Amino acid sequence: MANKTAGKIGAELLKEWNIDHVYGMPGDSINEFVDELRHEENNLRFVQVRHEETAALAAAADAKLTGKIGVCLSIAGPGAVHLLNGLYDAKADGVPVLAIAGQVSSNEIGRDTFQEIGLERMFEDVAVFNQQVHSAEALPDLLNQAIRTAYSQKGVAVLTVSDNLFAEKIKRKPVYTSALYIEGDLYPKQSQLMQCAQLINEAKKPVILAGRGMKSAREELLEFADKAAAPIIITLPAKGAVPDRHPHMLGNLGHIGTKSAYEAMEACDLLIMLGTSFPYRDYLPEDTPAIQLDNNPAKIGKRYPVTAGLVCDAKTGLFELTKTIERKTSRSFLESCTEHMNKWRYQIEKDEQEATSPLKPQQVIARLEDAVADDGVLSVDVGNVTVWMTRHFNMTNQDFLISSWLGTMGCGLPGAISAKLSYPERQVVAVCGDGGFSMSMHDFPTAVKYDLPIVVVILNNQNLGMIQYEQQEKGHLEYATALENVDYAKFAEACGGKGFSVTRHEELIPALKNAFQSQEPAIIDVAIEDEPPLPGKISYTQAANYSKYMMKKFFEKKELDLPPLKKSLKRIL
Repeated sequence: MANKTAGKIGAELLKEWNIDHVYGMPGDSINEFVDELRHEENNLRFVQVRHEETAALAAAADAKLTGKIGVCLSIAGPGAVHLLNGLYDAKADGVPVLAIAGQVSSNEIGRDTFQEIGLERMFEDVAVFNQQVHSAEALPDLLNQAIRTAYSQKGVAVLTVSDNLFAEKIKRKPVYTSALYIEGDLYPKQSQLMQCAQLINEAKKPVILAGRGMKSAREELLEFADKAAAPIIITLPAKGAVPDRHPHMLGNLGHIGTKSAYEAMEACDLLIMLGTSFPYRDYLPEDTPAIQLDNNPAKIGKRYPVTAGLVCDAKTGLFELTKTIERKTSRSFLESCTEHMNKWRYQIEKDEQEATSPLKPQQVIARLEDAVADDGVLSVDVGNVTVWMTRHFNMTNQDFLISSWLGTMGCGLPGAISAKLSYPERQVVAVCGDGGFSMSMHDFPTAVKYDLPIVVVILNNQNLGMIQYEQQEKGHLEYATALENVDYAKFAEACGGKGFSVTRHEELIPALKNAFQSQEPAIIDVAIEDEPPLPGKISYTQAANYSKYMMKKFFEKKELDLPPLKKSLKRIL
């Protein structure tokens, strides 16, 4: 390594860490490093995006989907600021991301130079590792330390580097650190196993709440659930951990959840939280005994007063716990939950099978489910579309990408770009509302430029639907939620991709078929009926506030469209 530039060594280290692509935009305070990436194009691909937020969101999606660290870069000043939203998404969802932020020349720092801002202070809250590199010789060691910390703490690492340092040659061979991170299995203590097993053996109505940590332990989760005779409820980021039509499966909990999940949680006498730190306390039991399994001791009891805990890996811990518990012979609670879930499915499938124009969102999702391959990747945006996909797309072996904790609109397209780069042989679909897609649509040309045949399905109601519903839920009249319509099919064509416009139900299946067969980046712009995504169980406060909204609408606008609301309430209640 002696007498190589710091930028060259940095690029080689990224390859040693098994990183094969980096997202970002070139510019004056990162150009020396970008030039080194140019020389490594065959092994370390630089993916030029149109906006740095896309770079950070795509890097976060890389980590969520593959488990490998995602990498993005930017110039100083405005470029680094643009990274923040995607970096906070990675922080919130607990995945490793490395951000390399350029900085003004090292001899100009502190002199109020053009585009100079205090990057270390700006990144302090979002990062688990946040260092400015002060010398070329320090860069390799700090880069290794940054990546290792991001992996070990499952968070964001930021290196701020003046671009002139990338061009300096390093005269010594770095010997302080190595490009290596080793993760060992974390076994549960026997005392923890015995305490948890006793609670499970005594429970008559145990319910499992499974989080994203269970995605790597599907087989172990299903074996445990069978032996414990426990139904399974999943959190949003865990969608896909269990096939949606599995007999134990009750769907999601909370606003996006099912009535069956709500009822099971109300009735349970033991809550078993596996790989989740579920944040919505109102949807959990009041004072039911609980078990929590997590590989991070700090998460045990963080949001619910658990009775016992298991600190261990998901696969290892569940395997050992399943061996320890007794097999339940009484299956009446599980069977009752399954029966209620089947009734719920029957009700919502009525909406899916209708043929209306304009289409309902449920109908679009059901037809999409028929078209998506068993190993496809679904990158889902935030908004009403999250509810429709969570409830109506029955997953088998697909992957589900979402901004779950930060809930940032605009994540659908960057996630799809990430998925196609990571798994070019797999089918990749972005499912977006028109509000979410319009926040990141500028990077659809990125998919065209790099020949990434993704399919973007836009549920277009010309409205910020979730925000409108939130206003109604608080008893307010909707305000500033209507969107000026865009012809997204024509936009796709203008960018060099394929565009399909769907306004009638008979156009949907041909559009899906043609989009997937085109092997080009494609947008399907589907006009949908504006329908509120009512929760699986409506609270008294929600009902009262919604009634207040309806009265305001009647007296102030002389509008009262009750039939759709009555139909939705009947299905939910």
